[in-house]
Amino acid sequence: MLIVKILLGILGLGIVVFVHELGHFLAARLVGIQVEAFSIGWGNPILKKKIGDVEYRIGMFPVGGYCKMKGENEFQEAYENKKNAITPEMGSFFAVSPWRRIVVSFAGPFFNLIFTVLVFSIIWGLGFDVHTLENRIVLASSIIPDERYPADEAAFETGDRIIEINGKPVSNYHDIQESIAVNPEKPLNVKVERDGAIQELTVRPDLDKSTGAGKIGVYFWTEPVVASVEPGSPADIAGLRSGDRILMVNGHDFPYTVALVRIMQDKPATLDVDFARNGARMNTIINLSYTEEGVELGISYETIQYHTPRLSPIAAFVRGVEETWETLVVSVKSFSLLFRGIDLTQALSGPVRITYMLGDVAATGFGQGVSTGLNAMGNFLALISVALCVMNLLPLPILDGGMILLFIIEGITRKPLHPRAIYVFQTIGVVLIFGLMIFVVFGDILYLVRQ
Repeated sequence: MLIVKILLGILGLGIVVFVHELGHFLAARLVGIQVEAFSIGWGNPILKKKIGDVEYRIGMFPVGGYCKMKGENEFQEAYENKKNAITPEMGSFFAVSPWRRIVVSFAGPFFNLIFTVLVFSIIWGLGFDVHTLENRIVLASSIIPDERYPADEAAFETGDRIIEINGKPVSNYHDIQESIAVNPEKPLNVKVERDGAIQELTVRPDLDKSTGAGKIGVYFWTEPVVASVEPGSPADIAGLRSGDRILMVNGHDFPYTVALVRIMQDKPATLDVDFARNGARMNTIINLSYTEEGVELGISYETIQYHTPRLSPIAAFVRGVEETWETLVVSVKSFSLLFRGIDLTQALSGPVRITYMLGDVAATGFGQGVSTGLNAMGNFLALISVALCVMNLLPLPILDGGMILLFIIEGITRKPLHPRAIYVFQTIGVVLIFGLMIFVVFGDILYLVRQ
């Protein structure tokens, strides 16, 4: 399974990088810049073929890629030869106007956005299965009584049904997570349904410094009705079956599934389970076996599942644009959190972790069916594509945003950039990016060790 995850991850990340570099490639040819090589993957090419003036390559390392344009390093040659200006060759990168170079630099991130719109449009056009939980909550303090969270300060109660956050309707637990995660340390106006009446509350999510997400201290409420039991699992051996409703565990009431967290804190050797089956109350003992990863009972509970209707091509495209914009806003907010004291080793993901996570999401989805797998992989690809767009547009050396900044300055001043200025700018970028890569790879290794 690990090999499958890795292969799916490499495939997915390769697609996103290919789209990005394809944007640079097409824009360069459009504005009259000669492309010398187009590669998927880095390192020495294991496959290459020259078609026309372009050599197409597949690199030894299957993560990343590049579009090599003629004369990209002419500034370095001019600097080394102590020239005050670049003398570009015909068809080279610096032979065209700065505004055309801006188009080429912007085209990569722009193609990532186009790709995201296309993916979301296809997903909505085909329709997809949604597996979620209801919008009813359990306070974390109900599970861990000695702790208090923003939800307690805001007077939430276990059993509340959240129906609106900042004027946006909420229909399931995913909506709750999404609204809270992207608004750490910002007051949220929340409407809850409690005992048939509507209550209006205000909560200010804490910033989770390990992830950069907001949190208020709530769990999902899931009725303890068994949906399925894994064959050979402790629950299966104990005789639990689909449709059983768990009533009590080790003498404690079991009104919602997350109550098990409190019961398992003392790592009991057995679980004394009272449950209802076909109107009769029954009892069984589940014998537990602990591993480094914890304990797995083998029980799945009922979730909310529905299939979205297929949208027309126009409606799917509109929905694709809307979702791309929403994802872009969330990504920009997420980048801003990097400067607020969060644990960067956990919050920043490098190519190794992204590949693993993408493969894991895809493999898990395909395990539930081809449609679910394609939907899960498509959504994750879209998220990575938007993140790549935002990251590359940051005004930092070497990144597309940094080059755009240089060319804007050149266009406004109407003076060619001094080779030394470009060289120093790019050198700083190399040091920054190289340092960042070491940092995120270290974080990726820690992440994989924890898995």
